Amino acid sequence: MMDLGKYAGAVIGSYAASVALIVVLVALSIWKSARVKRTLHEVEARAARPAQTNDLVEKNDG
Repeated sequence: MMDLGKYAGAVIGSYAASVALIVVLVALSIWKSARVKRTLHEVEARAARPAQTNDLVEKNDG
């Protein structure tokens, strides 16, 4: 293993903090992506319902 000398604690701590921050950022990105996908599906489902209702009304009128 590398000899880090008297700065070993600071270097290892910095690496640990960097890895922890990267893990947190990736986790937040995945969480936000899932939330946005869920919201998009809800909006698309809501947008599709009135169009189907309007199609039925037009078919019955004509």
